[in-house]
Amino acid sequence: MASSTGTLPGADATTGARAGAPAPSSTAHDAGLALLRLALGLTMAAHGAQKLFGWFGGGGVEGTGQFFASLGYPSPEAMAVVAGLTETLGGLALALGLLTPLAGAAVLGTMVNAVAVKWGGGFFAPQGVEYELLLAAGAAALTLSGPGRWAVDRALPVLRSHRLSHGAAAVALAAVVAGATLLARS
Repeated sequence: MASSTGTLPGADATTGARAGAPAPSSTAHDAGLALLRLALGLTMAAHGAQKLFGWFGGGGVEGTGQFFASLGYPSPEAMAVVAGLTETLGGLALALGLLTPLAGAAVLGTMVNAVAVKWGGGFFAPQGVEYELLLAAGAAALTLSGPGRWAVDRALPVLRSHRLSHGAAAVALAAVVAGATLLARS
């Protein structure tokens, strides 16, 4: 039960830590978020570059468009460009910690689509959804938690303080856009 200060009994009012327990390290927290942002963001940016430019063994717009056509997406080449831009720009923004809730939502939305179209292949790779699900969970976690202190968002006054409500709204936006995109499939 919380005390009148809003902390647990026996907890320090300023840190929320239990008496005798080590205080959480904000430096460690920021380092962990930065590592997650870099790994997830750069992975997604490279994945988007496969779609847009054919880099890293990707199909480019034409090959990705053919793949999207086989999945029933309308205007498959346009969808390939949208997916490629969303992954590339969303990934780079996540890596930088720039507009983090929206960048995370962009990545989350594309990964929700990827999970949905691969769902029948089971959980494990190569046909399963484990990779896409992990990327979606990482994007959702960053969207909800914010980028940490080592991010471009911290230099922008309007974005300096991340709120859970911002992250939750961005997750909801990702779900709505992903759902609408999936409904457009034939």
